[in-house]
Amino acid sequence: MKKEKQEREQESLKKPEISVRNREFAVITYCFIGLFLCLMGYFVYFQVKKSEDFINNSYNSRQETFAENILRGEIHSADGEILAKTETDENGNENRIYPYDNMFSHIVGYSTTKYGQSGIESWANFNLLRSNAFFLEKTVDEMKDQKSIGDNVVTTLNYSLQSIAYQALGEYDGAVIVLEPSTGKILAAVSKPDFDPNTIEENWENIIADEEDESVLVNRATQGLYPPGSTFKIFTALEYIRQNPNTYTDYSYTCTGNMQKEDNKLSCFSGEVHGNVDLEHSFSESCNTSFANIGLSLDLYKFQKNNQKLLFNQSLPVSKLETSKSSFVLNEDSSISEIMETAIGQGKTLVTPLHMAMIAGAIANDGILMEPYVIDHTENYEGAIVKTYTPVSYGELMTTEEAGILQEYMKQVVEEGTGSKLKGMSYEAAGKTGSAEYGNNKGDSHAWFVGYAHREDKEDIAIAVIVEGAGIGSAYAVPVAKSVFDMYYRY
Repeated sequence: MKKEKQEREQESLKKPEISVRNREFAVITYCFIGLFLCLMGYFVYFQVKKSEDFINNSYNSRQETFAENILRGEIHSADGEILAKTETDENGNENRIYPYDNMFSHIVGYSTTKYGQSGIESWANFNLLRSNAFFLEKTVDEMKDQKSIGDNVVTTLNYSLQSIAYQALGEYDGAVIVLEPSTGKILAAVSKPDFDPNTIEENWENIIADEEDESVLVNRATQGLYPPGSTFKIFTALEYIRQNPNTYTDYSYTCTGNMQKEDNKLSCFSGEVHGNVDLEHSFSESCNTSFANIGLSLDLYKFQKNNQKLLFNQSLPVSKLETSKSSFVLNEDSSISEIMETAIGQGKTLVTPLHMAMIAGAIANDGILMEPYVIDHTENYEGAIVKTYTPVSYGELMTTEEAGILQEYMKQVVEEGTGSKLKGMSYEAAGKTGSAEYGNNKGDSHAWFVGYAHREDKEDIAIAVIVEGAGIGSAYAVPVAKSVFDMYYRY
C-alpha cells in the first residue's frame, strides 16, 4: 500500500511538468503557424498590390528583357484618340510616335532609349511592355523570333478638354488641370512651356544645357509651386467658419480700401472701397482688408493644424503622378505682417494647381476628396480588358455643411463678383479668382481661377487655372476656365 501511494505521488508530480511542456510546445507551434500565415498573406499582398510597382521600377533590369520581346503598346485617351504608339520602319527600327506633338507632352510624357521615360510612359512602363495577347499567338511569335504586341493603356484624359485647355492657355506659360470630383479622374492636364516628345532625344542636350529651358520638363500642373493669391481665401474663410460656427454669419467689416496695423499697410486691389461687407461678400468681392482682418482674429495653431488636414506640407494622395508639396508656414510666432499677407494668399504660402483643383473638387463633392488618377484601364491590343483602375476615396476634407457654405460663397463669386464672365451659361459655375503677386516688381502677378461647374445631366468638373504673369484672374484665368466648361457642356 505504501509503495502504491509513493508511485501515485511521483505520478502527480510528473503531470504538471508534462502540462507545462505541452503548453510551451503549443505556443511555439502557434507562433510558427502565425509567422507562416503572415508570410503567405504578405506574399499574396505583394502579388496583388506591389509586384507591378516593383517590376515597373526604373532600376529593374527585367524591363529591358521585356523590351526585347514586346512591341511597346499604345496610350489612348478616354475618348479613343491614340496619344502614343510605336511604329517599325522597313529596317526594323522602332520609333515612338506622339500624334499630338506638344499637347500631351507632360502628362503622357516621353519614352526614349537614352533618357528613359516620363509621365504615363514611365508610370505604365510595365503595362506597355507586357503582352496579354492569346498565348498561342505569343508562342508563334516566339517561334518566328518576332515581338508580340504589348498591352494598351487607356487613360482618363479627355482629348477635347485637353485640346481646348491647351488652346485657351495660348502663348502664356502656366497650367490647367481638370478633375471629375465624384471619381478623381484627371480629364485634362496642360503645362506650358512644353516640348515635342517626338524630338526629345535630338533636343535633349539643348534643353538641359540652358537653365531656363530646363523648366520645360517640369509639369507645372502637378509640380509647379505658386503663391495662391485670393484663391487662398477659400482656406481663410473655411477656418473662420470653423472657429466661429455659431457667429460667422454675423461677421461685419467696413472696407475703406486700405488698412494699417502698427507699421503694416495693406490695400484692396487697385484701392477699391467695398464698404460694409459680411463674410460672404468679403469673399465674392475678394476684399483684401476684410480677409486680413479675419486672419488677425484666428487661432493660428488651429489654422495650421486644419491646413495640414487640407493637404498642406505633405505629399498629395495621388496615384503615380510626380507632385510637389504645397507649403503653409504660418504659426503662433508669425508677425502681424505675415498673418495679414498669408490670409489673402500672399506671404510664404505656395500651392500646386493640382492641390487647388483637388480642393475645388472636394467642395463640389460635398466635402469628400476622391484621389486623382489618370489610368483608367489596360487592355490587350485587341481590346480585351486586362486590368481596371477604380476610384478611391481619400476621405472627408470638410463636413457636408462646410462644403455647402463654400459652394454658396463660390457661386456668389460668379453671380455678383469677380467671376461674372461665367454667369448665365447652360451650366452653373462656382469658383474663386486670384491675382497672385510675385517677384520684386510691383504689379507683377499670376492670374488664377479655381472652381467647378455643375449641370444635372452630366458629372461635375473641377478646374484650376494659372496663367503666369498675366495679371488679373478675372481677365485671364476665368476665360480659360470658361472655354473648358463650354466644351464640356456643349451638348
